[in-house]
Amino acid sequence: MKTTILINCPDQSGIISTVTGFIHKKGGNIIYIDQHVDKEAGVFFMRLESDFEKNIPAVKNLKQEFENELAQPYQMEWSLHLGSVKPKMALFVSKYNHCLYDLLSRYNIGELEVEIPFILSNHSDLEYVANQFEIPFFHIPVTKSTKIEAENRQLALLKEYQIDFIVLARYMQIVTGKIIDQYPNKIINIHHSFLPAFAGAKPYHAAFERGVKIIGATSHYVTEELDAGPIIEQDVTTVTHAHSIKDFITKGRDLEKIVLSRAVKLHIGRKTMVYNNKTVIFS
Repeated sequence: MKTTILINCPDQSGIISTVTGFIHKKGGNIIYIDQHVDKEAGVFFMRLESDFEKNIPAVKNLKQEFENELAQPYQMEWSLHLGSVKPKMALFVSKYNHCLYDLLSRYNIGELEVEIPFILSNHSDLEYVANQFEIPFFHIPVTKSTKIEAENRQLALLKEYQIDFIVLARYMQIVTGKIIDQYPNKIINIHHSFLPAFAGAKPYHAAFERGVKIIGATSHYVTEELDAGPIIEQDVTTVTHAHSIKDFITKGRDLEKIVLSRAVKLHIGRKTMVYNNKTVIFS
């Protein structure tokens, strides 16, 4: 049985040897290890994969023993994840279908090691996509007057289906602290990012008018500060005066699909760690 352990703690000597020694003592075989030290903050980060194929019973008590023997003495914030458990991902969408189709296609061919219990939308337009992939679809309209009730219904569904994380695949509603507090660093969003940045309903039109040479996309964890959460993945592509607004939109949507899928795969692979509104991304 494979396990992944993520650790961050005050930087101090002996952490790596202590952790690897613990895994060896418990009968595990280390198959991957990576670490990083934020010297300015004095914080140590580590991701470790191990295989307990020859001593599966040891995994049963591993979490409690790790907490007592290592986590407490080293003041660790840590988590342990079993490779046999697929995380449950909920998809939130509105009317744009490009990110939704991309993620579902990757899921359908086995590229994303997750379960998708349901797709949720504030519109009914994309129900046909959910039907194509035989995934339950929930339509919960959101207006200014129904926002609280809508989020209560969303939270009830998330709890009922035991969702581990949420992906906003172009969900055009602000997610409030009511949901964010229940899923800290577990809500992934995608948005266009330009140099310079363009806000508003038609960012590609504004970018075209400004004559930009680069357009991009950013995927990040959602916080209460709009589009300012810890960044997981980014990418850019070049454009020229010869490209039309339609070309800008096409290129931008291609980037959004790619960047969001990369971010989702990093999260699924337990390769992201958040600290002080920044991310450490392990290879």
